[in-house]
Amino acid sequence: MIPVKGYAAPKANIPLAPFKFDRRDVGPNDVQIEIQYCGVCHSDIHQVRDEWGGSIFPMVPGHEIVGKITEVGSLVTKFKVGETAGVGCFVDSCRHCPSCLAGLEQYCDVGMIGTYNGRDKEGNPTYGGYSNQIVVDENYTLHISDKLPLAGVAPLLCAGITTYSPLMQWKVGKGHKVGVVGLGGLGHMAVKLAASLGAEVTVLSTSASKKADSEKLGAHHFVVTTDPGQAKEANNSFDFIVNTISAPHEYNFYLQMLKLDGTMILVGAPPVAPAVSAFNLIGRRRRLVGSLIGGIKETQEMLDYCAEHGITSDVEVINIDYINQAYERMMKGDVRYRFVIDMASL
Repeated sequence: MIPVKGYAAPKANIPLAPFKFDRRDVGPNDVQIEIQYCGVCHSDIHQVRDEWGGSIFPMVPGHEIVGKITEVGSLVTKFKVGETAGVGCFVDSCRHCPSCLAGLEQYCDVGMIGTYNGRDKEGNPTYGGYSNQIVVDENYTLHISDKLPLAGVAPLLCAGITTYSPLMQWKVGKGHKVGVVGLGGLGHMAVKLAASLGAEVTVLSTSASKKADSEKLGAHHFVVTTDPGQAKEANNSFDFIVNTISAPHEYNFYLQMLKLDGTMILVGAPPVAPAVSAFNLIGRRRRLVGSLIGGIKETQEMLDYCAEHGITSDVEVINIDYINQAYERMMKGDVRYRFVIDMASL
């Protein structure tokens, strides 16, 4: 076993604290990664607070992981010691269901195995990237370009692929008008990626103070949704809306902003089930759809695309002992736009 240092939530709603545990030894198909940076996702907060139910404690969060490979198994062919590698939201799946065979492991019929707060095939709990080492099967490990700053790359492993995948699925690009609801960790990546694909992007935000930031990120327009006049003018105007909000909110308010045959894509997951008016859908043949991260192949494609186009997340790098304060700031929307832990601080 490999001794590891990390930070864990001992129970729901208890502050994270130092935690020592063991990783499995490097197997024939495994790589060992010395973690350099780990992004802080809003889902980390949901899960350490057991807001989605089924949380496993103690919990070591973190699924936006980048670092250096320090050891490879005897049968590994895709990676070498010294290379930069990444790990996203899951570390295994059944590998034989239709979804897995199609490269859509995130929709595994049996259930993907989460990088943390999951159980591996032996029934052991998985521990994530708020730690200094991780051991992962090479088939669930990503190549990371050294062209971009690694701290900014880390959130691509969740926030990046979460917004890239639906843009690819619904072929968003030139000629499309895209609204992005919420300008946080997910939203700012949706703006960058949609704009890079040639779409006309509008940020839909309750905070007028984010207008300048939205323009820097590549948005063409900005709507203050608490302004009745601006909100009304936005009705029936978008081909797509990427809804990134993970707090309870009114879906119908945004659905009416879609054109005929428009699509609202949900990538945020509020803890409370939303109410949706059927007439907001059937009256304009609108669609309400969801999307969950991406498979390994598509995640690698996204990473390569971002390296080619110079796209990273806007981050605030923190030490690991600041994580509890970071959570509180995230709940207040006080981050531009993703916290990333420098694991050298562990």
